[in-house]
Amino acid sequence: MAGPSRIMQDLRRARVLVVHPRDEDGDTLVAHLKRLGCEVRATWPLPSILPPDVDTLFLHVEEVPTEHALQIIEQQQPAIIAIVTYESPTILQAIIDLNAHGVVSKPLRPLGILTQFALARYRQSYEKRLAGKVQKLEDTLKGRRLVDRAVAALRTMNSLDEEAAYKLLRDQATAKRVPMATVAESIIAAQETMKSLGLSIGGKNGQ
Repeated sequence: MAGPSRIMQDLRRARVLVVHPRDEDGDTLVAHLKRLGCEVRATWPLPSILPPDVDTLFLHVEEVPTEHALQIIEQQQPAIIAIVTYESPTILQAIIDLNAHGVVSKPLRPLGILTQFALARYRQSYEKRLAGKVQKLEDTLKGRRLVDRAVAALRTMNSLDEEAAYKLLRDQATAKRVPMATVAESIIAAQETMKSLGLSIGGKNGQ
């Protein structure tokens, strides 16, 4: 669990882009963020491409089409703090569609910005870690399915039992110093190629 000092250190490492009209509210936000010690840039309107190092975005959502914003931010997936003037079904839907990690209301005041800033970065970091775990699990399941298919292919092509086919696959992966799933893909591809060419791949016809 992150302590107070680690939270502040994380905020000071942030690279923030404030997308807000150049007015008193925008100036207040930028000045407060700079006082926290993080790197801050301001722009209006939303640029067609985010600077590559931006990891946190304060976005005035009311004047930015949601679909346009999603296209721009989806590649970098920064922490997003929505800036709103009023609450309406349209604004609430925009906040949800953007998957905003925090919200600050206008007129902007220093009180509350720090909390939403820290919360947004924590939520984005948590989501990123969770997505990584999900991807790793999906890759593992995909690898297991490939291995199962390759074992079945080896049994068919070489008249092996399941244990011997699995050992052959494992030994090939060890010898080549690659994951078993990589060898499995090659075996499956070879089997499919043989099938497409009308070649026998084992059994009585393959003897």
